[in-house]
Amino acid sequence: MDDRIQDKIKEIKHSFRLMMDGSVAQSMRDKGIGYHLNWGATIPRLHAKAEEIGCDYDLAIALWKENVRECKILATMIMPADEILPEVVDIWMEQTTEQEIAEQAAYNLYQYLPYAPAKAYMWIASEKELYQLCGFHVLSRLFMNGQEPNERGINEFIDQSLVALQCGSPIVKKAAMNAVIRFANLGLVYERIAKSAIKSVSLDFL
Repeated sequence: MDDRIQDKIKEIKHSFRLMMDGSVAQSMRDKGIGYHLNWGATIPRLHAKAEEIGCDYDLAIALWKENVRECKILATMIMPADEILPEVVDIWMEQTTEQEIAEQAAYNLYQYLPYAPAKAYMWIASEKELYQLCGFHVLSRLFMNGQEPNERGINEFIDQSLVALQCGSPIVKKAAMNAVIRFANLGLVYERIAKSAIKSVSLDFL
């Protein structure tokens, strides 16, 4: 790590102390969210810090390596989506252990990847809860932005959504249902496909 990065990380960590919110950090601990270090900084304040920094690949890589909640979230905010390689995304996913980090990565970074659909379809087929969560969040965003899947994508999405909606994970179920709703909002044909699929497993379409 070069001196510029080291100095910047020191400055960033110092700024977290100024953002510290003990009640937020305590609430997370009470919910069993076990970060090594958590200053309780709010997402809007981290977004403001990210805007101040701007996109910075090397800094994002260095921040992600820090075992600190705010560092990891900030890394997802400043990483240029068109520069991060698929292999690095795979490493970040492997190292993601908290729901909040998975969701922030999906919203701040993964939905903007040039290869976002490929990763998302791979993740929703995973047996790992946080991978599925990330995948469905990314697809929700893509659908919200009007990206229509091809026939293979439709079949894959519906199949994996039905599996997720019948699984034991509440967070995956919720993410899958949100994705199905966004899928249905793409148009009448998509809505009919979604309603038919949900009905086939005796669930209610919201």
